[in-house]
Formats: sequence, C-alpha cells, structure tokens
Amino acid sequence: MPQRTSPSARNRSGRMLAAAMVCAALTLGGCGDLGRFQTASSPGLTPLKPNRPAAQTPATEREHERILSSYGGAYDDPRLEALISKTVDRLVAASERPDLTYKVTILNSGAVNAFALPTGQLYVTRGLIALASDTSELSSVLAHEMAHVLARHAAIREDQAKQATVVTRVVADMGNDPDMNALALAKSKLTMASFSRAQEFEADGIGVGIASRAKFDPFGAARFLTAMERNAALKAGRAPSDPRSLDFLSSHPATPERVQNAQANARQYSSPESVERDRDSYLSAIDNLVYGEDPSEGFVRGRRFLHPKLGFTFQVPEGYVLENTAQAVVGVRDGGSQAVRFDVVRVPAEQTLGDYLNSGWMENVDRASTQDVSINGFPSATATASGDQWQFRIYALRFGSDVYRFIFAAKTKTAETDRNFRDTVNSFRRLTLAEIQAARPLRIKIATVQPGETVETMATRMQGVDRPLDRFRVLNGLDARSTLKPRERVKIVVD
Repeated sequence: MPQRTSPSARNRSGRMLAAAMVCAALTLGGCGDLGRFQTASSPGLTPLKPNRPAAQTPATEREHERILSSYGGAYDDPRLEALISKTVDRLVAASERPDLTYKVTILNSGAVNAFALPTGQLYVTRGLIALASDTSELSSVLAHEMAHVLARHAAIREDQAKQATVVTRVVADMGNDPDMNALALAKSKLTMASFSRAQEFEADGIGVGIASRAKFDPFGAARFLTAMERNAALKAGRAPSDPRSLDFLSSHPATPERVQNAQANARQYSSPESVERDRDSYLSAIDNLVYGEDPSEGFVRGRRFLHPKLGFTFQVPEGYVLENTAQAVVGVRDGGSQAVRFDVVRVPAEQTLGDYLNSGWMENVDRASTQDVSINGFPSATATASGDQWQFRIYALRFGSDVYRFIFAAKTKTAETDRNFRDTVNSFRRLTLAEIQAARPLRIKIATVQPGETVETMATRMQGVDRPLDRFRVLNGLDARSTLKPRERVKIVVD
C-alpha cells in the first residue's frame, strides 16, 4: 500500500485519550480521529485509466489526491481495470446521459466503499470488489454512483462539504487543541457526506434501471446490499472512525427497507435479456486480488501486529482482538474489560521519556509511579494513571528515531491485567530479515470445488482471517443452507 507521511503524532489531551481508550474497550472504534499511526512515504501506485477523460480542475485534482491519501493510494491491476472499464462503458451507453464522462479509480483499501464526485470521478475500493460475487453486483454499485452524479446528488453533497469546511475553520479559530479540531472535522464531514434517504432511494431506482438496460442482472443490487449487511455483521463492534475502515454502509445505509426497494425495482426492470451476472469473468479478474490490509502499512495476523517497513512486531495475550487503523493499533479483550492502544508520538530529543509521560497529555498520571525501564534493549518509561471507571498503564518506548506509546486500560486492576500489559509490551521486538521478507498480504484466490467438498471443508482452506466459515459464506454469497456443486468456482483467502 502506498505509504502516508512519516510516523508522527500530536500530544493528546488526557480527557480525549481516556475517552478513546474506554470507547476502544467497549466498541473497538467510533471515537473519531484521536491519534496517528502512519508510516514512511513512498510513491503511489498507478490509478485506473478512465474509460473517458473526466473534466479536471485544480480543485478536483486536490480532492482526488486527498482521497488517494485517505484510502492508501490507487490499486493497480490491469485485469480489474479492463473489467471495470468495459462495465462502465456499457453502463454509460445505457444511461440517460451517454454524453457524460467518468473516471474510475480503484482504491487500495480493504474497506467496502464506493463514492462519486460531481465531475464524474468514481471511486471503488478493492475491499468492495472482493466482496462482490459477479459483474452484475459490481455494475449495481457503479450504476448507483453514476446515478448520484446524474441526479446531482454529488454536487449537493459537495456544497455541504464546503459548509463542513467553514464549520471546521470556525472551530479552529475558537481553540488550538488539534484533537478537538480533528474530531470536529470528522464529525462535520460524516454528517455532511451522507446522502439523504430520499436520495439513496432515487439513486437505487436510477441505478437498477441503468444496469438492467445494460443487460446486467437487475437483482445484483439487492444481492450486494445483502452481502454488505452480512459483511458489516462480521465487523460488528469493530468499526473505527478511520477513513480506511468507513464502509459503503456509512454513507449508503442498507436497511431492510432499502433491500426490499431494490428487489421491487429489479422486478420492474427484469426481462429475459437482462439477466447477465458474468460470474466466471469476474472471478477470473479478481483472482490474486489483495485482501484486507496491505503489509506495507503494518498488518495484523491473529494476535500479532507486524510492521515490515518499520521493522517491529508485538503480540497481545489470548482473548484479545487486534485491529490496525489509520490512527493506531487497538486491541480489546473479550468482554471489553481490557483494551490496548499502540501509536507513535513526537517527543523532543531533549525530553526524557519519563518527563514525556508526565507532560500533561494524559490526566491523573501518578508521578510517583514513573519508572525508567528497558524493554528488549529499548529505552522506555512507564507510569500509571486513573480515571473514573478505568485504570491505565502507559509506556513510552524509543525505537530508532521514533517514540512509540502503549496505553493499556482495564476496568479493574488485577494481577492478571498487570501480567497481560507486561506480556504485551515485553513482546515488542525487531523483526528479523526473514520475517520482513516473508511478510506478504492476504489474497483472494479462486478455487474449484471438487466432488465431496462442502462449504465447511472449503472454509478450512481460508488463511489469516477470523471466523473463516462465516467469512467464506459472506465472500461467496452463501447462507447457512447453501451447498456447493462440483466444479463450482469460489473465493477463498490465502496467505
């Protein structure tokens, strides 16, 4: 994945940090941009070539670059580019405005998302592409976004985004707390970015009509909305306020009513000619697609976090679930009684780590608890802090030119929580050269079902993912009653 800026973080207010940890412990996200965990910069990948050139202005170019930065850059895959270009050409020809032009960019993000700019720039993440089961489902998403452009919803949303910018500037003028400003920006953008219920229903109707006239199966929209709901259920309680993790459902709610509406629209347009799903071509195009996180930004494997680019790793104890976000690595223990946050901070060279822990970025730090320690040879300092309902253990660790921060939270301080915290921070170490060279992303592979194989046996071939059986079903559009046929092609995730 194209890297963002070099590791950096601002000092955080204690009140917001405590709130972030509590929120992480309970929900593993939803607390806004409260930190940064970023890696060194590197050139981006080549964006998808447009089917036709969209009108560009300095403002749209800036917005395009901002989107690339927020979503990990563009994802370069010639087979996917060819499939999407062909699909968009068919949809444009079948639309009410075949004279309009569109540019499609595949975003290098595991999130399930798609959106459009008023200029006709369309964006779709590789996470969404991985979730779709055939070209008709992908066409439903592209047609839906084209509909927002055709109906000028995207232009209305852009005006609202400008209002959000004004709000943010006012907030910035009122105070100099960067975290409060970032939180205000995130909230205003999320509020302003969402389409109204009426706009979504209108785009659904227009999009299904376009897809049907392009001879795609009009029921693709309803199937994909259902797939998104099931995928969101797998992520329940694990949806941080992270631009990479905000999915299609964040701005395109897939309520049961909306699914029913999509089905009703499809029945209206359905005909013997508009039934093409194009599953085989689609599966061939997505074979070897990167799935989930890209290791160049750090990634989670089970209970371990590895960052090959920066050269370190650590591991959380049994019972924890880890997630890598754009802001931090966060982990929560089953039941939500313990949580950990790992990020990178800027500490002046002349400031000791102990002084940093007591510098006021977190409230109620017990100065008497501050100690200088060594963690696997790395200079470190630790201290404790307390809140109304949570107890904290904090560490600052110097690794090369960077300072990393572990923040542990527990509802009740016990010998077990202390042991879990120590085990986690003591697991921090350098990656070996062999580990760095072996780091690679998970990928979608297309497998052929053999006689005697079942949903359950195919799911055992899934690697590097949690809940493999459930994930296999979601990725392949299967419910609990579905069975597999010999020679059927399915998606699996491999390391």
